[in-house]
Amino acid sequence: MSSTHFGFQTVDEQEKARHVRGVFDKVAPKYDVMNDLMSAGLHRAWKAYTVLVADVREGHKVLDIAGGTGDMAMAFSKKVGSTGEVVHTDINAAMLSTGRDRLIDAGINLPTAVCDAEQLPFGDNHFDRVCVAFGLRNMTHKDKALAEMCRVLKPGGKLLVLEFSQVAQPLRKAYDWYSFNILPKLGKLVAGDDASYRYLAESIRMHPPQKELKALMRNSGFGHVDYHNMTGGIAALHVGIKC
Repeated sequence: MSSTHFGFQTVDEQEKARHVRGVFDKVAPKYDVMNDLMSAGLHRAWKAYTVLVADVREGHKVLDIAGGTGDMAMAFSKKVGSTGEVVHTDINAAMLSTGRDRLIDAGINLPTAVCDAEQLPFGDNHFDRVCVAFGLRNMTHKDKALAEMCRVLKPGGKLLVLEFSQVAQPLRKAYDWYSFNILPKLGKLVAGDDASYRYLAESIRMHPPQKELKALMRNSGFGHVDYHNMTGGIAALHVGIKC
């Protein structure tokens, strides 16, 4: 059996998805509130920048992977117009349900599907844009998932990976203290769950840093890859073009 990491723990590869699913089953009801609290609202600016860089236009087909509570899908739906399409997906049914309800409450009805990014149920060369925001680090085989994202993109299409990343050296000590001392306590206070937010902090440290992720995307089929650090590298937006 092959093993992989779940935060700082070592687990069987086949078990990681179940562990991750358990985390997001717990945090789904308070996910948006916690995002605002944890990042002091900065996640909204990071996502807005991602939408800007995506350059989604009327008529585009957009795939939102790990779309969760639907904020990226909602933003893209306003760009594609009546002739385009945004498909809202997540591997976690609880997160997807929360997002679907939020979208419907806003008067937005999108195709929604529970699916695994490592086995996307879409044809080759189908989408103009693919986005995964704060979801790649939870995937067991990131290379396989990235290759699938490349497969479903049209030639010239763009992948946007928004993810927590490696912070600049001067910030690391303070960021580590905040991540491992404040985040779990905040999770316990607001969501009644400190373990899931401890996993969040650990999963960020186990995620490939900027240059490694750039190389991984290149090796997964993207002809051009660049990244943009935000807030000192707390988050980074990686952009890959399928040639």
